[in-house]
Amino acid sequence: KDDVLVEIDSRDFENTLKQVSSELSSIDARRRDAETNYKRLSSLYDKGAVSQQQRDTSLSAYSEVKAKYEAILAQVSQARLNLENTKIKAPSNGFIARKSVEVGQLASPGIPLIGFVSSEDRWVTANFKETELSAIKIGAKAEVEVDAISGHTYIGKVISIGAATGATFALLPPDNATGNFTKVVQRVPVKIQIENLTPQDIENLRVGLSAIVKVSK
Repeated sequence: KDDVLVEIDSRDFENTLKQVSSELSSIDARRRDAETNYKRLSSLYDKGAVSQQQRDTSLSAYSEVKAKYEAILAQVSQARLNLENTKIKAPSNGFIARKSVEVGQLASPGIPLIGFVSSEDRWVTANFKETELSAIKIGAKAEVEVDAISGHTYIGKVISIGAATGATFALLPPDNATGNFTKVVQRVPVKIQIENLTPQDIENLRVGLSAIVKVSK
């Protein structure tokens, strides 16, 4: 966890942070000066030494500079976040299962660079028939047999039941509005957390393996 997996060239982001930080320092000095001037004129206005127009003008100037300061402060925060994001870190203990990037390659937005697999836990997504859901409850115990590991049964529990069937978010969901409806038993994803795993179990249970699941009533 927190090991650096990929590091993006940070020079552009560093320069941007320096630029907006410099602008922030400049506008901060103007903001403090405008605030001091407004407070001074407000005090004099209370004593009747200056007009209301003078005080209102100082307030307007202070408000304007303060708004610019807050806007640049947000830019600094975003620039600092962008700089931090040039180092992509592991979200948990795990393995790099696939690498699709090389040193010096352009990192395009939205294009995966690596495939990361956590080594902290394992779960199964079991697609049960809608007619079987009435017997499945959150917390129910389950037995999991993995095709690639014969002779071993893992114990797990149901931790979530999908809010929609698999067909709901399919690329081409079925359109039943035409009236040409053929009843098809739908499948609902049920997530089952496998419990009491040893480091060797984690190693053996590769992501994407097929499994047979039995949930206790």
